Amino acid sequence: MLGAFGWGLLAASSLVVGALVALFLRIRVRTIGLIMAFGAGVLISAVAFDLVEVAAATSTGNGALIGGLFAGCLVFFGGDLLIGRFGGGDRKDVSGGQQSGSALAIVLGTVLDGIPESMVIGLTIFQGGEVGAAYLVAVFISNLPEAIGSTTGLATAGWRRGRILWMWVAIALVSGAASAAGYGLFQNASPGVLAFVLTFAAGAILTMLANTMMPEAFDEGGKLVGIATTLGFAVAFAIHLLD
Repeated sequence: MLGAFGWGLLAASSLVVGALVALFLRIRVRTIGLIMAFGAGVLISAVAFDLVEVAAATSTGNGALIGGLFAGCLVFFGGDLLIGRFGGGDRKDVSGGQQSGSALAIVLGTVLDGIPESMVIGLTIFQGGEVGAAYLVAVFISNLPEAIGSTTGLATAGWRRGRILWMWVAIALVSGAASAAGYGLFQNASPGVLAFVLTFAAGAILTMLANTMMPEAFDEGGKLVGIATTLGFAVAFAIHLLD
């Protein structure tokens, strides 16, 4: 379980790296949008080949697959809707929209974004005895643009650098704990339950991409986000083939 925590923490450490990049380097807003689009493409590939494909191979029926997808979608949608009402809806806004939101809601929203993908890291370690390199790299890469975009917006909204960095450190630790939970909670789970959990994470990640990450990427990056997203997908798929 300690190893699962470490791998989850490693994948989430790119949140802190992305925050440092955003705080100490000047990056054009359009560039941030394209970086976010690249990260979205990486996650789409991870969902397709490291979550849904593995779940389909694990499960003996389709009920767990479909049920997991829609359960993850609805749980994330409900949580995101609730957090939005408390002021965390603009947590990925690179132009400073977080200024009008609640700090706690922004933090909780960011945690909500990252928990599903972190839990899968621990679950894949339990299933295969080792971390899935392709999925780990995909999560690490996708966290970078998320942190860059959110940090830029938080800094524009007036958050102090120290406060921003401590937020990302705390979220990285929570992600490590979520990975450990993914490893420990499903030790005796059936193949159907494991498939459900994998597709639950897939549904939650897809909903997060559609509701928060991709709209912000398009708003700031323009039509080039289609190319950036495809490039991210291709890079992650190439890593998957090499795994």
